[in-house]
Amino acid sequence: MTDTTKAVLEGGPDGLTERIVSVPESGLDVKVPFNGGYEHFRVTTRQQSTEHGRLPVYEWWERTELPG
Repeated sequence: MTDTTKAVLEGGPDGLTERIVSVPESGLDVKVPFNGGYEHFRVTTRQQSTEHGRLPVYEWWERTELPG
């Protein structure tokens, strides 16, 4: 079973503990607020088996800081 409303996050900061997240639309980048900024993840062609079924894997690719 594939759940396209959730994804597995891979990479990024060690302190980012939530690794299964909801995605707004399959295939779009995911932006996760963390520690005064955003961690950005991009979809890969891989999938991973989880307790939620087989989910797409998103890899970390950059961080942006919030002004202030």
